[in-house]
Amino acid sequence: MSQSTPERVNRLPRDQRRALLLGAALDVFTASGYHAAGMDEIAERAGVSKPVLYQHFPSKLDLYLAVLDLHIDSLLFALQRAIASTHDNSLRVRATVEAYFAFVDGGSEAFRLLFENDLTSDPAVNERLTRMTYECATAASAVIAADTGLPEEAAMLLGVGLIGTAQVTARYWLQRDGRLSRERACELVANLQWRGISGFPLYEQQPLG
Repeated sequence: MSQSTPERVNRLPRDQRRALLLGAALDVFTASGYHAAGMDEIAERAGVSKPVLYQHFPSKLDLYLAVLDLHIDSLLFALQRAIASTHDNSLRVRATVEAYFAFVDGGSEAFRLLFENDLTSDPAVNERLTRMTYECATAASAVIAADTGLPEEAAMLLGVGLIGTAQVTARYWLQRDGRLSRERACELVANLQWRGISGFPLYEQQPLG
């Protein structure tokens, strides 16, 4: 049985095989960390030969960056979808908080690579994590700037504060192992954020002329 597994995997379409490899890599990287993870172990977990793994990813770092990119994009998409889901800002805050909690509670350990990374000294990794924070904050700050009239830098600072609070509290909640339901935790954090951000008055644009 074990000898036939790579054969079956080799017949997969390229996109499906790549997804399989990325899933195996996520499991190994989150379990072992980047430095202790081995390409042999990743290939074995994916059910492919090591040469097949290297056909898709020339190095362990290339594979690691691909895993990061996949899950950063997933988080950004979830956040952008949450912000676009309503024009009611209190509901936007709640949806954004829920997006972070859903991400950390999604059944994979992807959030550990994004929020607890052990390779931030690598420039390519650091660039991606910085981009993640910037793009998440930008999505939130665009709404803040439009609604309050605050300058871009001030709105961006508030955006970083909102996403940072959601990220840290979601990770803390997960560590507490169900002492609060996810719904209740999201409610508490969203109320905290809304009571703060709603204190900035809505911007009323003056009519031209």
